[in-house]
Amino acid sequence: MSASGAQANPLLSFLPLILMFVVFYFLLIRPQQKKQKEHTEMVKNLKKGDRVVTMGGIIGTVQTLQDDYLVLKVGDQETKIEVLRSAIQEVRKA
Repeated sequence: MSASGAQANPLLSFLPLILMFVVFYFLLIRPQQKKQKEHTEMVKNLKKGDRVVTMGGIIGTVQTLQDDYLVLKVGDQETKIEVLRSAIQEVRKA
């Protein structure tokens, strides 16, 4: 009649897994969600004349805004390109 450890609390066996998930949430998932929310807000608040950098490294000035894309003026000439809003990485200070 030796039941040494056979009736261990099942919650205690899952405790390390639960703690690992909590740590991953606060160290990885939550900061990434916050960063994504800030990026979405920045892209939503773009306006004509903003100087932006795309994820591809192109620097330009916003000329026209549409729902899902915008037109950038790049270079000294009147060169214009269409870029998806989601491809904007940052807004530069003028």
